[in-house]
Amino acid sequence: MLHGWSAFSRIQKYTSQFFSCYLEEGDFLLNLSIIYSAHKQMSVRSSLICFFLILWSLSLPAQSRRRAQLTTPQNTGPVPVVAAPQARLLEGMVMNSSLMNQAVRFSIYLPPDYYVSNRRYPVIYLLHGLGDNETSWVQFGEADRIADEGIKSGELPPMIIVMPNAGATFYVNDYQNKVRYEDMFVQELIPHIDSTFRTRTGREFRALSGLSMGGFGSLTLAMHHPELFSACAALSAAVRTDETFASVPDDRYNTIYAPVFSGPVKGQDRLTLTWKRNSPITLARSAPESDLTKVRWYIDCGDDDGLTVGNAMLHIALLERKIPHEYRARDGAHTWSYWRTGLPDALRFIGTSFHR
Repeated sequence: MLHGWSAFSRIQKYTSQFFSCYLEEGDFLLNLSIIYSAHKQMSVRSSLICFFLILWSLSLPAQSRRRAQLTTPQNTGPVPVVAAPQARLLEGMVMNSSLMNQAVRFSIYLPPDYYVSNRRYPVIYLLHGLGDNETSWVQFGEADRIADEGIKSGELPPMIIVMPNAGATFYVNDYQNKVRYEDMFVQELIPHIDSTFRTRTGREFRALSGLSMGGFGSLTLAMHHPELFSACAALSAAVRTDETFASVPDDRYNTIYAPVFSGPVKGQDRLTLTWKRNSPITLARSAPESDLTKVRWYIDCGDDDGLTVGNAMLHIALLERKIPHEYRARDGAHTWSYWRTGLPDALRFIGTSFHR
């Protein structure tokens, strides 16, 4: 061993350049050439000893660098890509309607497990009031939050909620049959939703709800089409008796009701065929009992609401014909706070219809 070390010292002059700096592994051929030069002047045994000593010295810097790489946090590498969660509240959706000759906008709420299952879901059509649009039930009514909480707690079954824009149509065909919103709703919107999203298409898994004008629309659509809907929950529905409808102040009537029901007329002339065909009170009194009993009814209107009389009269009309229904007159007025607090019970009522 001493002989080998003596031989190793003899080649320091050949390796002084090498030991003056740490060479990278890529310079290994240069190291070999230096060793070969020393080999010419050394015995075979001495050469082997020197060769292994040099290899050992070469490995130390590389091992240190590898240990540093393994123990030092790496901040320069690529950031892992994580797929963004898919949106469950889709706003600004559009369906092109040939019956309306225009695009119909809608928002849609999808249940929490929609993207991780292959199941089909029941559907509620949640209708907005006059002056609002397809975003209002989310923006002011917090319908998506209420549905999420109800589904998470188990009080509601997972469901799809469709919120279409209806302008000021009252969700019916107008008296001139130019704006055919009801026809569009039944013939185009429902098939579009059923073909685009994973819905359950049977009537027992489809329901209506809405506030004010949307409450009127939900009642009228369900009474006209009991073959399509299993339940209806109307909140502060814009229901009026013939007497109150005929006495609406002219300015208000001509702005809100005349474009849909009659044109600019007064008094009893407002009680047109279009009005009678769509008035929930008239329908509750005249529709076939077999049709009315197909649908589960829920009526909720605040005791300080200007529409409370009309809703009470609808309740009485259903009572007189022994049509099963739920009627609520809670403390409150025609406000979003009333509808936000009423929506959970309305959804639970509808959700019961979706259970088998």
